[in-house]
Amino acid sequence: MGGERLDYQFLDDQALIRLVAQAQTEALSALYDRYGRLVFSMALNTVGDHSLAEEITQDVYMRVWEKAHTYQAEYGKVVTWITSIARYRAIDVLRHQRARPEGHRAAWEDSSFVEGMNSGLVEEAVESLQQKQRIRQAIAQLPEGQRLALSMAFFQGYSHSEISAAINEPLGTVKTRIRLAMQKLREALYDEQVPSREI
Repeated sequence: MGGERLDYQFLDDQALIRLVAQAQTEALSALYDRYGRLVFSMALNTVGDHSLAEEITQDVYMRVWEKAHTYQAEYGKVVTWITSIARYRAIDVLRHQRARPEGHRAAWEDSSFVEGMNSGLVEEAVESLQQKQRIRQAIAQLPEGQRLALSMAFFQGYSHSEISAAINEPLGTVKTRIRLAMQKLREALYDEQVPSREI
């Protein structure tokens, strides 16, 4: 079984994203292991807040899970696609901060930056806020075991074997819980987002 985990780790990004599109949670976990720190660092650099950066990282990987089937290699590398999602998410957060009086970062208040934002990005920002609320609600409704396994795998960076050892459950049980949790989240988000996903 250890070899199974290593197989995912040694697959290239293109193979991993194809597997994520097929709802393979270990492939998403491998992409998290590979680029999670990069996404977090980008978010932290942009928003300057540790907990917000963690939230952005969570949102990014949920987006990767949902949208993996839309990735097209001819438009860029997988890491470029992931970091562009991270950039948009960080901008969304800054826009919400800017809506408050006395925004935190004057550089982002520059009018040329605001004028550069098109209506598509505004819609994306609104969708992002709604999606974050849906994700939180969907996670809160998961059974405790699934919620814990999901949190440890994707929000805390544990491997499946590490989770198995930490909670004293068989590796197969951990994998099943994560797979079921991700399926439930995908179904919950898809059911509510069908109109907004149509182009």
